[in-house]
Amino acid sequence: MSVAFTKEQDFESVAANLPDRPISPHRNFVTPEGLAELDRALAEARAAYAAAQAAGDIAEDRTAMARATRDLRYYAARRASAELVPHAQAPTSVAFGVRVTFEREDGRQQSFRIVGEDEADPARGSVSYIAPLAQALMGKEVGDTATIPNGTVEVVAIE
Repeated sequence: MSVAFTKEQDFESVAANLPDRPISPHRNFVTPEGLAELDRALAEARAAYAAAQAAGDIAEDRTAMARATRDLRYYAARRASAELVPHAQAPTSVAFGVRVTFEREDGRQQSFRIVGEDEADPARGSVSYIAPLAQALMGKEVGDTATIPNGTVEVVAIE
């Protein structure tokens, strides 16, 4: 068969059918900062959607409209399901929203703040409350030990 009669892949069409961003089945706990970040992301998604609509010829740039629509659906759903967890005053045990410092068996100390899934960024010092590390530390107090996937840690500070 001649290539003249085969349909070439239409990259715009593929992009226009972007799959939805997966939404976690876990409760959407957020810190006050996380809620503000969701509000900012939702506002940006609304602006991108409006800009894509205003661009006029959606047929020409279906990618921008598909991306804007997908992001708007995601952030609207995440904002609607957000459950604000206020900061704990003088926490004595590891809980959502606190910063916990722990010492590993080799003497290294690490510190992470336990936050919602959308806020989590280990490179910036935060982990999701559903992460195995956070789950192992929840409810622990200073001096307690916890078993994590790579060994045992001791809680040395809670803020």
